[in-house]
Amino acid sequence: MNHSAFSDTVLAWYEQHGRKHLPWQQDITPYRVWVSEIMLQQTQVATVIPYYERFMTSFPDVHSLAAASQDDVLHHWTGLGYYARGRNLHKCAQTVVNDHKGEFPRSVEGLAALPGIGRSTAGAIASISMGIRAPILDGNVKRVLTRFYAVSGWPGTKSTENALWDIASKLTPDHSHQQYTQAMMDLGATLCTRSKPACGICPLQPDCDGFAEGNPTQYPNSKPKKEKPVKTTVMLIIEQTGKGILLRQRPQTGIWGGLWSFPEVETINDALPLLQREVGHEHANVEQLGSFRHTFSHYHLDITPIHLTLNRLPTLVQEDSVHWYNNDSKSAIGLAAPVKKLLNLITREQP
Repeated sequence: MNHSAFSDTVLAWYEQHGRKHLPWQQDITPYRVWVSEIMLQQTQVATVIPYYERFMTSFPDVHSLAAASQDDVLHHWTGLGYYARGRNLHKCAQTVVNDHKGEFPRSVEGLAALPGIGRSTAGAIASISMGIRAPILDGNVKRVLTRFYAVSGWPGTKSTENALWDIASKLTPDHSHQQYTQAMMDLGATLCTRSKPACGICPLQPDCDGFAEGNPTQYPNSKPKKEKPVKTTVMLIIEQTGKGILLRQRPQTGIWGGLWSFPEVETINDALPLLQREVGHEHANVEQLGSFRHTFSHYHLDITPIHLTLNRLPTLVQEDSVHWYNNDSKSAIGLAAPVKKLLNLITREQP
């Protein structure tokens, strides 16, 4: 199958079977496409849709997003994970407003120079919202191409990635850029899935090398396995009745950067000394909750939560960096998923 036959086949399939009613496919603008592409990185469409709709209601354009506080942006991102995406989204909006008069650059190179936008995301924005011929290489497209051409090697290696970019560039047609880009993402998301691909109804199956070999799911080749290390932490849920639960903002860098979280210590024995440092005394009712594991892409974090209820009003150290969380305030702050889970547990238990 030559390059034009490939793109024609994909476009014909998309015309009949492609998804055309997703929220970001309506009222297409560079801003709306950009937000959707960032949210969809390593996140399923079904998960993204409600987040995207809430985000667009609160931040309908790049100016409103740029003017928002980081806390408000991360609050809308809570639960989506990979929070650097949210911080970069906010920073990028401010860059577009401050350096580009609120208009996204109209080239792949200009888009890729913005914070948090890589080559593939830039290509998607350019092709879908600007009609520019630009290849993309997200996870779905990598899967389709590695299977169709039986490309060996883990796509995370530079040599394999470069080979895939070369293929993607040659296959991208000189017409119907928006439709072709969306079609390739749809093909990988709905038919050429990671496990149990629907080869029987795939339009590319007759010429697919991976299918011909009899085991298409071996492509793309997996990353060489490496055992994830395990780290531990003790989260202190410090509560004052009638006031709320103590949270502090995490540093901008590192895990959960810029989000609000509980004070942490390494061991249970460190809990009361930290309580004394944080709130000026060590008298509290102490309850250890069940430990659980939260897994990141590169390690496991075993979390032991300890609920400490203060028996008198605290004298806070560094009060300006403190937030007292309670359900009544409906505070618009960013929370990591485990923190939100524990807050929901504690607040539901209260009468």
